[in-house]
Amino acid sequence: MTSPVGLHRVVQPAGVLPQAAWRLDASAAIAPNEVRIRVQRLNLDAASFRQLSEKHGGNGDAVRAEVLEIISTRGKMQNPVTGSGGMLIGTVEEAGRRSPLGLKVGERVATLVSLTLTPLVVTDGLARWDGRSEQVPCDGWAILFARSIAAVLPDDEDPQLSLAVLDVCGAPALTARVVSRYVEDRRRVGDPTPVRVAVIGGAGKSGSLSLAAARRVGAARTVGVVPVAAERDALTAAGLASAVAVADARDPVGVSTAVTTALGAPADVTVVCVDVPGCEHGAVLATADGGTVIFFSMATSFSAAALGAEGLAADVTMLVGNGYVPGHAELALGLLRAEPGVRQLFAARIAAD
Repeated sequence: MTSPVGLHRVVQPAGVLPQAAWRLDASAAIAPNEVRIRVQRLNLDAASFRQLSEKHGGNGDAVRAEVLEIISTRGKMQNPVTGSGGMLIGTVEEAGRRSPLGLKVGERVATLVSLTLTPLVVTDGLARWDGRSEQVPCDGWAILFARSIAAVLPDDEDPQLSLAVLDVCGAPALTARVVSRYVEDRRRVGDPTPVRVAVIGGAGKSGSLSLAAARRVGAARTVGVVPVAAERDALTAAGLASAVAVADARDPVGVSTAVTTALGAPADVTVVCVDVPGCEHGAVLATADGGTVIFFSMATSFSAAALGAEGLAADVTMLVGNGYVPGHAELALGLLRAEPGVRQLFAARIAAD
């Protein structure tokens, strides 16, 4: 019997969900409720790619070899250190007659579920990838379950650009949901206090989209926190934030001071979009009592966040961005089309890669 969440694909250990499994069955034959995708490009999670690159000292050949080993050993792409994976784009090769996804053979799609739970086979040895960027051209196949999510790629956008946007589309959607509640609550009671939003890692993919989303739903003041002057200049030129501050996200006092100075008060909502560990305490310290911290980084230590908030006596709500909000793909692509600054930052990132 085939499971809508892919339990039948779990090889070991038995009884766990595919994401928690050590190894999946990635064979090409599909069940009636599955879809097989001919893979064209992977997008590795930023935290995973950083860990692999740092481990191998930037040696692209070594990074490529380890990614191949992970996929061949585990039947999926899941970094054993960070636990994260990424996503992919490809073409629908076969759709089971009972698949509820509505995908048709020949459609070019991006998967909106993690590679950590997606059965995956690579057949070209990643020969076209130099191991030095998050986007990985490849050939192979992947399997989607009945409970998987995929988006048909728009014909009017570069697939590489669409992949980069859809990889992080959960971040702006959840940011918009949370910020809009603060805006609506204050309007309801006639409170003129502006809603303030800080995005740590504001010049990155999820960060730039989150800044644009916060402004769109009514955040009156926003600050993007970046680590270096080059990112400050790029984000300033993009015009997505009211202010841009340079601070090391791992320096709690530095982040808090930068945010408070830029916004005139601590943030009502702080969004963490960086791919390095040790950024939890700064985000908590930069957030006002009664505020919310949203963690989108897979490098986050959630125990450090919880214990840090307790130790700081911080009355904040902490949310884990799980990557899925209904309508998230459409919202992110809409921001790409409507916000020239978003497109500018994404295009520069892809060119640099």
